[in-house]
Amino acid sequence: MNRTSQIISVAKQTIETESKAIMYLAQLVDEEFAQAVETIYNSKGRVVITGIGKSANIATKIVATLNSTGTPAIFMHAADAIHGDLGTILADDVVICISKSGNTPEIKVLVPLIKSRGNKLLAITSNRASFLGIQSDYVMHAYAEKEACPNNLAPTTSTTAQLVIGDALAMSLLDIRGFSSKDFARFHPGGSLGKKLYLRVSDLTSLNERPQVTPDTDVKKVIVEISEKLLGVTAVVENDTIVGIITDGDLRRMLTKEDSIAGLTAKDIMTANPKRIDNDAMAVEAMEIMDKNGITQILAEENGKYCGVVHIHNLTKEGII
Repeated sequence: MNRTSQIISVAKQTIETESKAIMYLAQLVDEEFAQAVETIYNSKGRVVITGIGKSANIATKIVATLNSTGTPAIFMHAADAIHGDLGTILADDVVICISKSGNTPEIKVLVPLIKSRGNKLLAITSNRASFLGIQSDYVMHAYAEKEACPNNLAPTTSTTAQLVIGDALAMSLLDIRGFSSKDFARFHPGGSLGKKLYLRVSDLTSLNERPQVTPDTDVKKVIVEISEKLLGVTAVVENDTIVGIITDGDLRRMLTKEDSIAGLTAKDIMTANPKRIDNDAMAVEAMEIMDKNGITQILAEENGKYCGVVHIHNLTKEGII
């Protein structure tokens, strides 16, 4: 087997091994998992997630997912916890401990300390019969029969399983909280995900010039209008209402067809009844219309009156695309 074939084979085996493990996890979600979710939902405190090694890395990701979906969470490294960071845990906090084996030395030291404080302890572990599994109030079973590593050593399948259980936990909490897209936008005001949920067409049209001509405008003036407003387009407007659109592409096509542009007006080269969008619509809707119709600009209107242009560059700059 050559190098390329070997790489492809190993990659596929890794994905297949992990995908099978993920599918099996669905069979392990039970009433105990639901009780763990309810424990967090009914808690007046935060979720403190702890682990060591690769499990600690997974813990930080789950913390981020919980925080972004309405469940306050923080990370506490298991090794640091037994050397002074145990004070991170407050009286009403729920602690989730992540460990594949559930029997590591740090876990065996940490778990009794958490229990002695009276906090609820949840486990994400592959081994229900482990020290962690037995000592926890509820176990979320992240079983992994074997690692994708050919030596069955490097944490691969097990950490994937932990991550999936964490996502299942977060989405369950999101569902019972009734966490909406508007809530999500409040937690992501500066990111592209949030912008897709709150940025409106009016936020973009206000950034641009508002090119417009009348149906009877001479083509030379149309060219000037498009050039000066730097959007590659102008609306053709009559009585404040959009009746057509002219793009720089329309101008190029006109020049290939006409020997002389003398006497030509906007209505001779415009596209009538162009695609348009309400100025109060979401910016992502403008993106969807542009993508569906293969266009790079769309005209906006408010109460049936022309009010501006959204250009694909606006969407790109805002991270919508």
